[in-house]
Amino acid sequence: MPRRRKRGRVRFRFGRVCFKPCGIPANTLDRVTLSYDELEAIRLADFEGLYQQQASELMQVSRPTFSRIIERAHQKIADALIHSKAIEIEEEGEFPE
Repeated sequence: MPRRRKRGRVRFRFGRVCFKPCGIPANTLDRVTLSYDELEAIRLADFEGLYQQQASELMQVSRPTFSRIIERAHQKIADALIHSKAIEIEEEGEFPE
């Protein structure tokens, strides 16, 4: 039985957002969904420019876990850009505190 996934601490409130390629109707696109953890990791590492150790401490996860989260996020974003897919931010549940 796999271990229950622990959510990292997310300090930023993301609205329900979807990004899509221009000129293609949304209902014809495949979608890639980013979790709150993945989006927060992108925000901290790529937007804020923090090192993985600093970002992992803010998210209250280990550095190797942060590395896996950011790698998964980068892979999903690259897939969406290369294959013209829409990028959605996860919708399930309420915003993490």
